[in-house]
Amino acid sequence: MGQVSLKGKHLLGLQNVSPEEIKLILNVAKKMKKIVLSDDKKVPVLKGKSIVNLFMEPSTRTRSSFELAGKYLGADVINLSPSGSSMGKGESFRDTLLTLSYMGTDAIVMRHSAEGAPLYATKAVDPIIINAGDGAHEHPTQALLDMYSILEKKESIEGLKVVILGDIMHSRVARSNIYGLTKMGAKVHLAGPRTMVYPELEKLGVTVHHDIREAVVDADVVNVLRIQLERIHSALYPTNREYARIFGINNDVLKLAKDDVMVMHPGPMNRGLEIAPDVAYSDQSVIQEQVRNGVAVRMAVLYLTIIGGDGSELAY
Repeated sequence: MGQVSLKGKHLLGLQNVSPEEIKLILNVAKKMKKIVLSDDKKVPVLKGKSIVNLFMEPSTRTRSSFELAGKYLGADVINLSPSGSSMGKGESFRDTLLTLSYMGTDAIVMRHSAEGAPLYATKAVDPIIINAGDGAHEHPTQALLDMYSILEKKESIEGLKVVILGDIMHSRVARSNIYGLTKMGAKVHLAGPRTMVYPELEKLGVTVHHDIREAVVDADVVNVLRIQLERIHSALYPTNREYARIFGINNDVLKLAKDDVMVMHPGPMNRGLEIAPDVAYSDQSVIQEQVRNGVAVRMAVLYLTIIGGDGSELAY
């Protein structure tokens, strides 16, 4: 583990991240969570470092948790959005990146509607680029916090049956989870309408279902994806009521899973559509804990990419 280092590396997705690097992030996140739960959340390991959260799409959980993560570690953090920057005056994306870079920024956390925007940023400027979601491509820190949440409840990810339900086609969360979970040895199953879950996805080492009852049988983890209404521009299912009836997760469906099944959701939830309220707030749900774990995991990512090391320097 000591030989693995993320210092100076960009985090664009989990497709090209090794299992050893994933394990390093998850191990350091354990220490970071102790900081999150402590009375004194200030650990100045990033003192003197500057981080910009550049969010070109709306976000509550990801942007706020990255902001808190940087501040808890002692960094200077600013948030930028198109409406609050010169991008609203017509400045190009490249020029915005160059401006931030020449201000001495150490890392840019970026969310963008275009797939590949973070990769483009790595070729345009020098700061570390961390992908906070690019279109329907990847959302690596969400998958990392999902895996961390699983490890808190289960001894290991290897061998677990993890079912990802819903709008796979539009989901950057699903792609990052597929890459991460398969590398960690999970048996990943996808389920949803044929218009949203293509058989070709089995090339990624997963099993595809179009009957969620079949998919959920003996599941250890059920990760329910949000129907991304803002990305759907055609009728991929008849009505919301029909989707909820056929593909929504409810207690009747959940009974087919293992007794200790975990229910997850990346948020924000469309309650009553992809997930029933009584499931979302049940004892099997770890949805709120995922939010807390997101701060810890993003602290680990910022620390490891900017400073390096393996977390042994942290007194936790």
